[in-house]
Amino acid sequence: MDTNLYDRPVSISGRILSWVLAVGLCLVSLFLDWEGGRLTTWETSLTLPLSISAAVTVAMGYWIVPMLRALKAGQYIREDGPQAHLKKAGTPTMGGVFFIPVAVAIAILWSGFSSAVTPADRTALLGVSLLTLAYGLIGWLDDWQVLRRRSNKGISPRTKLALQIGFGALFCVWVAFQPYAENLTRIALPLGLSLPLGLLFWPLAGFVLVAESNATNLTDGVDGLMAGTGAISLLGLGASVASASPSLAIFCACLSGGCLGFLAHNRNPASVFMGDTGSLALGGALAAVGIITNHLLILLILSGLFFVETLSVILQVTYYKATKNADGIGKRLFRMAPLHHHLELSGWSELQVVAAFYTIVALLSIVGLGLGIF
Repeated sequence: MDTNLYDRPVSISGRILSWVLAVGLCLVSLFLDWEGGRLTTWETSLTLPLSISAAVTVAMGYWIVPMLRALKAGQYIREDGPQAHLKKAGTPTMGGVFFIPVAVAIAILWSGFSSAVTPADRTALLGVSLLTLAYGLIGWLDDWQVLRRRSNKGISPRTKLALQIGFGALFCVWVAFQPYAENLTRIALPLGLSLPLGLLFWPLAGFVLVAESNATNLTDGVDGLMAGTGAISLLGLGASVASASPSLAIFCACLSGGCLGFLAHNRNPASVFMGDTGSLALGGALAAVGIITNHLLILLILSGLFFVETLSVILQVTYYKATKNADGIGKRLFRMAPLHHHLELSGWSELQVVAAFYTIVALLSIVGLGLGIF
């Protein structure tokens, strides 16, 4: 195990990829601010909170990551996974404990000082923030159990799911009593169309919360993967909801910046992993914003990659069970699930997987923003 994770040789390709993403998202946010008439107004800007959140997170990382290492918060790696991952054993995990709260705090403070944010909008921000932190707490419990048991098994899947459903139900009940809840009985579609759901909207909302958080959790398996794809998706969602809810747009921009700041420590070779603390919180945040603003269709598009990652796991398990022989051994559809591990075992490098997935999520975000216009 390394004596100092910051003494590891830096992957030039990993550094370049993270810088390209960071600069690219900053330029995109500037364009979105210009296109939305927010370029000269700090109160509703996406670029400023994104940049500040990223800078604060980077700085916090140089303090928190060595602390996590000193606390021996090292990750335990699955022995049946890609062999190249075994060298990552001992890398600090639970990194979500610093970049998620930092981003949430900046969003709340920013919106609190903004005169463009209405009281109802500020209330929506607080609700989404609490849901995000609650899902982060579930992830922290899971990460803590992994460290306490010194294995890669955290809390039981049943317990994790029950907590996700419980917090999701509380959030949906709270939203149902807000003034804007009357607009949440139908799914908004392009061209001014909508799909009426009535009370069925709420079971769907609960499902989205659980499914999205599990999807982002599954995607977090390669250095820089969830941090980068999360940053892209959150900025896309923030731009989509900016006209309807300035505070939630700021929230998404802050979390996007937090992901970029975390990426400075999580790029290949990673000095820290976000753990379930970060990945569950990011999924909860995306889902909560999509629900409150009724942007579920756009959320589905932005989360298309996360959906495919989840689908690959479902297909793998289903196919294995369906093809079991007399000895109870089945066949595998993929070399390993989720999909990013299949690609690794097929010969792709981690950086190739990450670069390809960044590109896919960026294209999906462009499609989602295009639908938002119509």
